[in-house]
Amino acid sequence: MEQFLLAAAFVLVAGAGIAAAVLLVRQRRVAAELRRQNAVLARGLDLREKELRHLADVRLPELMESLTNPAVRVAGPLHDLDREAPAFEQALQTVMDLFAGSAARVRERADRSAKSTLRAMMRAVQSLANEQQLAISHMQERHDDPDVLEGLLRIDHMNAQIGRRAQATAVLCGSWPGQQRSASSLTDVVRGATSRIRDYLRVNLEGSPNSAVTSRAVEPVVLTLAELLDNAARHSRPDTTVEVNFRSVHNGVAITIDDAGVAMDADELQHASELLSGEVSVDIHRLGDPPRVGFAVAGVLAARYGFRVSVDSHSPYGGVRAVVFLPSALLTTVPDERGPARAVPARAAENTAPADGTSTASGLPKRNRVAVAEPPAAPDGEEEPGAPDTGERPPARPARETAAGLGAWQRGTRSGRARTPPDAGGPGAESKDLRP
Repeated sequence: MEQFLLAAAFVLVAGAGIAAAVLLVRQRRVAAELRRQNAVLARGLDLREKELRHLADVRLPELMESLTNPAVRVAGPLHDLDREAPAFEQALQTVMDLFAGSAARVRERADRSAKSTLRAMMRAVQSLANEQQLAISHMQERHDDPDVLEGLLRIDHMNAQIGRRAQATAVLCGSWPGQQRSASSLTDVVRGATSRIRDYLRVNLEGSPNSAVTSRAVEPVVLTLAELLDNAARHSRPDTTVEVNFRSVHNGVAITIDDAGVAMDADELQHASELLSGEVSVDIHRLGDPPRVGFAVAGVLAARYGFRVSVDSHSPYGGVRAVVFLPSALLTTVPDERGPARAVPARAAENTAPADGTSTASGLPKRNRVAVAEPPAAPDGEEEPGAPDTGERPPARPARETAAGLGAWQRGTRSGRARTPPDAGGPGAESKDLRP
């Protein structure tokens, strides 16, 4: 009996030991599994923390930059999330998409607001420039003193530059060039553009094609050429010239502008080509300081009116060549008109002889303007008009001739210059949108 009890007790003890051993092995396995899971979770948390830091510090800023600069490449995740955490990768991509969409909408609203404000401001500037132009023109009609005319011409030229800059900014902000003009010859179009830039004396125009620009495209082409000429003059030495030539082709006319400045590198040419194509939306916040709007304005106008503008570094003078191609649809025959430049001799016929012999403090004779009538035919035996002076009439003075010459030059320039009326119109000016 005792042996049976001892055997039973031994069996129980052995069973308990086996059970304890089994439980111990299982516990160790569970503990190992838990440690493995903890390691996986810890690694996952560390991976997520690094990815979130990378998202905030690198990926989102690059994504923001890429919205305005297509050349920027957005970095990917640091780890292979597709294998290690596909759900987390999907969540990160959702965040990226939401951020990109929100940033694009905010940028678009800011761009619209800025352009609207600038457009309204430029309309006010254009209106004031137009009023000032009228005042200058009236003063030029009233004065024939050489010094006064010289000062008025300088003011007139500066006012034309102010008007061009305001007009270009307004166009870039979605406005239209302004007043519709009659068809003008290509030579007059180039001269009109030349008169709107500071260094107009450096522009050398070669050739005179027998073609004209249609009325709806005159002002856009003038503004485009003015921006390109100004760009060429500003980026070349002041002692060099800017050469303008025409080349007729089977489907239009190409106007080439060559400067002797610094050539553009590949990246600059690529950026310029994108702006001149008119296919990209121009962000006015990224035009530099000070803003460089020339290529952007040319691209906008070219896309609206159907001509093309291109630039390359193949100028024979070592600088940049810009080409404005006008298709046949924008060309017509040269109009046969008599502009203000042909009426200049009437100005030169004004007499400025002193009426009473008095003079100013500086010693110059005081003048009273009287009209000179056509001299009658001389009777037989008398001197023909134009014969040598006999002393009965005072000789013409250089000051008067200088004044007449300045007046003639001013009228000739004004005939080729495109006035810059504001979109909203100013006193004495009729404005009209040039819509395609």
